[in-house]
Amino acid sequence: MEDIMTITPLGSGQEVGRSCHLLTFRGTTILLDCGIHPGYDGIAGLPFFDRVDPEQVDVLLVTHFHLDHAASLPYFTERTKFKGRIFMTHPTKAVIRLLLGDYLRLMTMKKGAGGELSQDDDVLYTEAELQSCVDKIELIDYHQTIDLNLPSGLKFHALNAGHVLGAAMFFIEIGGRSVLYTGDYSMEEDRHLMAAELPRYHTSPDVLIVESTYGVQVHASRAEREARFTGTIERIVSGGGRCLIPVFALGRAQELLLILDEYWRDHPHLQSIPIYYASKMASRALRVYQTYANMMNARIRSQMDLGNPFSFSHIRNLKSIDVNTFDDRGPSVVFASPGMLQSGVSRQLFDRWAGDPKNGCLIAGYAVEHTLAKEIMSQPKEVVTLEGRRQPLNCLVDYVSFSAHVDFVQNRDFITSVNPRNIILVHGAKEEMGRLKGALMLQYNKLPENKRPTIAMPPNEVEVKLIFTRRRSAKVMGKLAEAPTDDNDDQVEENKAKAVMEPREGDAVHGILVTQQNSSKIVAPEDLSTYTPLRVGSVSSRLHVPFVGKIETLRMFLGEMFRDIEETKEARDVDTDGADDEGIVTFSIGSQVKVIAGKTKGVATVEWDCSPVGDVIADSLIALIMHAQSSAASIRLTGRPCSHRAKKAREDDTDTQTTAEEHLRAVYQALSDQFLSVEATYEATKGTFEVKLDASDTASEESDGLVCTATVEFEDILDGTAKVTVECEDEKLAANVRGCVQNVVAASAPIAMN
Repeated sequence: MEDIMTITPLGSGQEVGRSCHLLTFRGTTILLDCGIHPGYDGIAGLPFFDRVDPEQVDVLLVTHFHLDHAASLPYFTERTKFKGRIFMTHPTKAVIRLLLGDYLRLMTMKKGAGGELSQDDDVLYTEAELQSCVDKIELIDYHQTIDLNLPSGLKFHALNAGHVLGAAMFFIEIGGRSVLYTGDYSMEEDRHLMAAELPRYHTSPDVLIVESTYGVQVHASRAEREARFTGTIERIVSGGGRCLIPVFALGRAQELLLILDEYWRDHPHLQSIPIYYASKMASRALRVYQTYANMMNARIRSQMDLGNPFSFSHIRNLKSIDVNTFDDRGPSVVFASPGMLQSGVSRQLFDRWAGDPKNGCLIAGYAVEHTLAKEIMSQPKEVVTLEGRRQPLNCLVDYVSFSAHVDFVQNRDFITSVNPRNIILVHGAKEEMGRLKGALMLQYNKLPENKRPTIAMPPNEVEVKLIFTRRRSAKVMGKLAEAPTDDNDDQVEENKAKAVMEPREGDAVHGILVTQQNSSKIVAPEDLSTYTPLRVGSVSSRLHVPFVGKIETLRMFLGEMFRDIEETKEARDVDTDGADDEGIVTFSIGSQVKVIAGKTKGVATVEWDCSPVGDVIADSLIALIMHAQSSAASIRLTGRPCSHRAKKAREDDTDTQTTAEEHLRAVYQALSDQFLSVEATYEATKGTFEVKLDASDTASEESDGLVCTATVEFEDILDGTAKVTVECEDEKLAANVRGCVQNVVAASAPIAMN
């Protein structure tokens, strides 16, 4: 049986921005991220939600707090019929409330100013809707596994992605398959964050959905980038200019603040030049970073023991800034949001300073297409201000990448280490993504064809369909996973005390197969409660069967049906009028069923533990008890006490002969059904059968016919064992007669229960 996994980019397919990916498999729907496109406003910046039925989405996983991964979350949860669950890490939830509140404020300001947001529909959500959305968010820690108990067996856990504080990758297990979604990730440890981690304790994922932001570009060394960053700023301010650094309020801003504060501390001649962090969220954002310092790298954690590493000596926080009254007569450095210069303080300062050649604008992160930040990197002669005026671009524009995204080498090494079977490239411009795909294919062409992963780079709204064959496997767990020991093997006994050994090839495994949410395991009954939510139980049955015959009759019929019956007797506490003189007799048929007679007048009790075998034996015993009191044989036997099946020596040989004769007559009847002429002679427990065939039935025309003599002698009528001999000139006929007689003897013998 085959299953189809469908992955559809609703955003960031051959583009950067509005990350949102739809994954459906085995009846479960997952949405990965829910962002907006920084280059568009209002509804135009949303992912293509018309391709998904929100009611069908079971879970929404958000990797980090950046707007291009999370800003459309309130719209999707509050203005659609979405009823699923939302998961993100603790820092992501804390920062999202701040960032989306600030984003809402900017949208409202833009609408009030009569800008592009002129319709109510273009304000994506209200303050009340934002709070309602945040209240629905559930938290997940790194390495914590969430199991939603869906039929597809969906469970997932988060891994550190290193991109920003709280950024996570999601390792998803669904329907017996696995998917790793990286979101934005960084393999480079910086001043406050650890590098992304590789998935451990897991086999290679079936699908890797990975970012391709920088394609085949390779970052310069960190030391080189820091030197260029600080050197450019110093050159601008030393010439009397003002340096604008557009940043997002949270994320890379904290890293750049740490770098510049340290540089100002080491260069006293710059300390008279102010550095401003202009953000309404500045103080609240830094409090969030202080709260989650334990999730940062060792450098920050060690500094927290001595003081607050985010309490800067040379940087001033500006909770509010009026650009028109801001005193910028001297040189200064200003960090202002947003990072793409599409609106807000950073755009206002840029419009004010862009015409002065002494000033500079330093782009320190990735610039998305269709934004002013991306436009000025190509050094145009003129730019359009926020008010719509055209003005010359005379200031210095430089780009130093501190974007916490992997470059080609880091991305390639990560993909190689993860070793996926299918690769889906997302979050990258079409050209960069195409170059990365080509480089990966060139690398994998060196492998055998059956070991090469598939690589896809779907545009928005284009499905990628992956076909998987359902796996049929089960894990052996608990005591069954230990190798059986050989009592004669001294080495095995010696090793038994040292460690648990793995089963060897060819060892038989007997246990209970438990399948839950597409995962199967085999455990011993005593381990069932340890490895599964199940418990071992049993059902005992007791049935009272009317029986007016004697125990001797019941003993005979049971003995003819079953072999190795254990019989126990006990005296009755109270005499029961008319009850059998033998007292209470219990017949145990193997370990499955018991028949108790003599305890209650006119009743035989059948007791057994319910199981497929026990139920079949109990059914046959009930039928046997009913037959034992109604057949002609039982009437004859109850009139004359006998003990055919007692294990002591028989005192009545006549009864034994009678029973043997019945078996011999069964042999005679079977032979008569197959051959036309059969004569029988009975002598005690021995029978002789003469089978004659006419000449017309033989191959030889000269012969008067064939005679075949079969002798059957019961050695132990209790066990049903007999000695069979056949004499005949024709071997084929002899074989037919011998087979017929042996089958009848075996069929009439009691059933062995041990």
